[in-house]
Amino acid sequence: MKICVGLSGGVDSSVAALLLKRQGFDVFAMYMQNWHDIEGTLHGECEWEEEKFVAEMVARKIGIPFYFVDLSDDYMKRVADYMFDEYSRGRTPNPDVLCNREIKFDAFLKVARKMGADMVATGHYCRKEPLLDASGRPVPGPDGKPLVRILEGSDPLKDQSYFLCQLTQEQISAALFPIGHLTKAEVRRIAAEADLPSADRKDSQGICFVGKVDLPTFLQQKLRGAEGEIVEVFRDFYASRPVPSTLEEMSLPYDYSPIQFETETYRSGRRHIKKTRYKANPWGAVIGRHEGAQFYTLGQRRGLTVGGHKEPLFVLATDMETNRVYVGEGDSHPGLWRKALLILPDEIHWIRPDLELEVGGERRVRARIRYRQPLQDAALIRRSEGLYILFDEPQRAITPGQFAVWYEPDGEMTGSGVISR
Repeated sequence: MKICVGLSGGVDSSVAALLLKRQGFDVFAMYMQNWHDIEGTLHGECEWEEEKFVAEMVARKIGIPFYFVDLSDDYMKRVADYMFDEYSRGRTPNPDVLCNREIKFDAFLKVARKMGADMVATGHYCRKEPLLDASGRPVPGPDGKPLVRILEGSDPLKDQSYFLCQLTQEQISAALFPIGHLTKAEVRRIAAEADLPSADRKDSQGICFVGKVDLPTFLQQKLRGAEGEIVEVFRDFYASRPVPSTLEEMSLPYDYSPIQFETETYRSGRRHIKKTRYKANPWGAVIGRHEGAQFYTLGQRRGLTVGGHKEPLFVLATDMETNRVYVGEGDSHPGLWRKALLILPDEIHWIRPDLELEVGGERRVRARIRYRQPLQDAALIRRSEGLYILFDEPQRAITPGQFAVWYEPDGEMTGSGVISR
């Protein structure tokens, strides 16, 4: 079997290639470049060149062919444009999830197959196995092809299954994850023993194939900022709101439009200069200015540049129409927490299509709404308006645009969807 390894220059993909080579497969490596513009990045213009150089050295050390492919046009059209569009609408996308669905296991896979590869392999910490019945026979899916399962990686601190939550059965069937059964420490040890050039390299951070970025500067490549108000929401506001009781109500974010401010004119100083200020409001106060609501995301703490509070301020909501950013003091602020979310019908993705819920159906699952969040006990509830996830406990900063992912008790990831609200 001929296998193409997506070699990034990091230790994980390096060990993936090494293990496949040791297992006797016909292996070749390919480095993909997906980004050229360096504006807003924090590591300098030569980062990808350094990664490519290390990847090439790793391939030489292992003794496998090395190739280079430029997929930046695909990445811009299928990932970056989507990312900029989501931010412009006040939503927070996850480009790493899209990169895997649209680039690594689609555009890259097609190039690899043209070069003779039967499968592609990556350094993701996750596991894959066939779905078997009680007799040990493969279970066919709705299309008649054998179903495969994708499970959490064995290292709970490095599990990366979340980033693969949008893959299809066809994509998973063509993929290999050689290090999914290992811990990060074991991967480092294997790399060191093999004297791989990537053995001591730090893990990559930031946006997939872009790197670590200063987000406002990065987004300003495409999005124009505009100054607006930062409004602190007082806890008394929630006492004036009805307590959510239905599933729909529990999935709705708070509506802060009732918090309005009247102005009054007063005279100040020895010369009695006329000034204007906001009248006191029991529900909130304007406490600062920002440069564009689209540059903020729910739960964000840094970048608000507002002082004078005992506890940190967190972003509760953004309003793109009024260009307001609403914040609350303290991590226990009621505006940060909610028990339910909604995924619209056309945004629901079943990794296991045989487990799809019909309207009216329910299932207990374990779910997460962001990478590295511990799995939370929850119920999937299918209604005509979409798929609700009702958590046993309130969740912090449920963020539209991010992916909610659900798992079976044995760690199998079976579906995902874009959070609508």
